[in-house]
Amino acid sequence: MTNTVLIAGASGLVGAAAVDKFLDDGWDVIAVSRRRPEVFSSRDFRHVPIDLRDADATAAAVADLGDVTHVVYTAVFELPGLVPGWSERVQMETNRDMLRNLMEPLAKGGTLQHVSLLQGTKAYGIHLHPMPIPAREKYARDQHENFYWLQEDYIREKSAADGWAFSIWRPQLIVGPNYGVVMNLPPIIGAYAAIRKAEGKPFSFPGGVSYVWEAVDTRLVADALAWGATAPAAVGETFNLTNGEVFNWRQIWPGMAEVLGVEVGPDEPQSMAQLLPAKADVWDKIISNHGLRNVPMSELVGESHHYADFCFAYGATELPPAAFVSTVKIKQAGFTETWDTEESFCYWLQVLMDRKVLPRF
Repeated sequence: MTNTVLIAGASGLVGAAAVDKFLDDGWDVIAVSRRRPEVFSSRDFRHVPIDLRDADATAAAVADLGDVTHVVYTAVFELPGLVPGWSERVQMETNRDMLRNLMEPLAKGGTLQHVSLLQGTKAYGIHLHPMPIPAREKYARDQHENFYWLQEDYIREKSAADGWAFSIWRPQLIVGPNYGVVMNLPPIIGAYAAIRKAEGKPFSFPGGVSYVWEAVDTRLVADALAWGATAPAAVGETFNLTNGEVFNWRQIWPGMAEVLGVEVGPDEPQSMAQLLPAKADVWDKIISNHGLRNVPMSELVGESHHYADFCFAYGATELPPAAFVSTVKIKQAGFTETWDTEESFCYWLQVLMDRKVLPRF
């Protein structure tokens, strides 16, 4: 019997990559999202537009889905402004309720085998305080309020009661092609580069102090989710996910500039959250001049321009706490995939140009 995976948040950064991966592996895929995901695969999949915040509508839609064997839950609700919302109770409860609204009717079918749930390095409290270096999955839960814990406690309880398995994933700074999402940097970097080019200015790094990061390609995340869906070593486990290396923004900036067809200039600190919305008219002209998709600035950025300021350490004069996680555990469990981070950013910038979301100079 062919396995059937339901991917919640399928139009998002991880969701769309997961749709591609599971289709490529021969699974039947049900994509749950308000917008149809944009994918590479030519295989057909079922798209079900659901707002998971609506419990009644979700229950009604789930009743028609058939025999779902696996769930990849990547849906997320974020408040405007992004970072302040990470500590807001309404955001936490909304994310818990969205998961519950899907799982309660879905689990009644009796065919469910495995659920994958996404978290991130906020599990280690990086948004609130310095975290252990490297952060390991075995450490005790960081004592702060977070929707991760509300979702995890629910899944653990539901799994034990119903008899299906689960895995939890903690990717770090995911890189992919999706625009209009809450945390993805290639569209932000590309739009910034295009606006600077249109104004006759260089592609200057807009952040603050030099900040070393880890990232993970969304294809690696999708591959890990597909591995974990059936791997006995993933049952009940939590795994950090990165490309397997660290990077510095200023070191990969020239490589991205080459792909984008722009010239690097001296550092020029400025907020992407402020700059990009203020340049919406410039972006509209770029769309027209280059025959791009009609994606206005407000639709392009989502909340990712706020995330860019966070990741670039905009405004920081002192080095922010390091956010390095160990990926030894998942490698020892049998998943050993790695990616070159600079190549990852450059690849997705190229995809955005091929899709006519970003201009080609």
